[in-house]
Amino acid sequence: MTVRQPIHWSFAPGRLQRLRLFGRRLADRLAAAYWFPHLPLALAVAGAGLLLLSHTFGAGRQALLADFPFHVLNVPPASMPYLLLGLAMPAMSIGLAFRSRFAWVVALVLTVAMILVLTLLRLVAYPLLLNYDAALLAALLLARRAFDRTSLAAATLFAVASSLLLLIYAVFGSFYLGAEFSPRIGDLSTALYYSMVTMSTVGYGDITPRTVHARLFTVSLILFGVAVFATSITAIIGPMVSGSLQRIMTQKRTRMKRSDHYIIVGATALAFNTYRELKRRKHQVTLILPQAQTEADDLDAEDVIVGDANSLEILRRADADRAQAVLAMRADDSENAFIVLAVKELKGKAKTVAAINDSKHVERMKLVQPDIVIAPQVLGGELLAMALSGEAIDGDFVMDRFLHFDRRN
Repeated sequence: MTVRQPIHWSFAPGRLQRLRLFGRRLADRLAAAYWFPHLPLALAVAGAGLLLLSHTFGAGRQALLADFPFHVLNVPPASMPYLLLGLAMPAMSIGLAFRSRFAWVVALVLTVAMILVLTLLRLVAYPLLLNYDAALLAALLLARRAFDRTSLAAATLFAVASSLLLLIYAVFGSFYLGAEFSPRIGDLSTALYYSMVTMSTVGYGDITPRTVHARLFTVSLILFGVAVFATSITAIIGPMVSGSLQRIMTQKRTRMKRSDHYIIVGATALAFNTYRELKRRKHQVTLILPQAQTEADDLDAEDVIVGDANSLEILRRADADRAQAVLAMRADDSENAFIVLAVKELKGKAKTVAAINDSKHVERMKLVQPDIVIAPQVLGGELLAMALSGEAIDGDFVMDRFLHFDRRN
């Protein structure tokens, strides 16, 4: 009986890939795809806004929230940026919980704005909050791929939230600077009227700014009003158009259940050439790419799946358990090895083919027991050296060195 030897990777990328594979398997068992990282980040973003409100308003924060929006009248103008940022962050966290790409962009901008405000206006008065925001910014950037949805609900939420925050800024800003307008803005209803007329760029001219501060404030209202209106329309119309096109494409082309097909993993020249040759021979082929390819215009969109083939979810989506063979042809030998292990975990009928780019990894690759190990780059270097040395080259030698497989099977 043959005893399988344990796998010991001596090259650093392999160790990192094993940790990544372990993390993916743990995430699958914890159903992390349904809540991580979007829900923790949504809570973190909401917490950043609440912390800003807490640090800014101190003991008065309970009265501020309890009497909102009337207590805002007692907020000094210098604290208005903190108030708006503190309220905007929890609003955007709702969109993050739904994996909204637009909410992620807005949360990213707001986090940068919070860092700039704390740095430029307060310097190091809030070092703990500043460090929290810096860590939050890094986490948002690292998790950018998790926020890929453009839903109508999230876009509508953004439009409503941004419009409400802008309206608060406009009304109370006009009220605070009321004495600097002609005639004077002395009540909230007049401030609301002036804000709506200005943001809509109608401009009746019955109320005009008299000072530099009032004029700059009016300019900001016009700019923000146009920007929020245009962005909100784009955020709402975009998902509607995208959803309509998606439904049309779905009706036109239903997903086929693949069976007895070949799966090629990787965006290397070997992977693309193998795909083309199999397609030329009328075989059904599925190509798994780490990211969408724009330069390869001869790829059939129905054959391409974008994702990480180390993930069992991606392999199941490609019906790897019903495939004839899965060909791991990525540029990293350790990634090819873990793809083979992931395919074997599905316990399907597919044979496994692993490409090797470095001759040092041939024996290590055999430890994961793929059905075929292919080493075209290794063979090319060896054949060139043999030809230059005048050594004899025969077909059996080429096949033995090109396809490293266990002849006992």
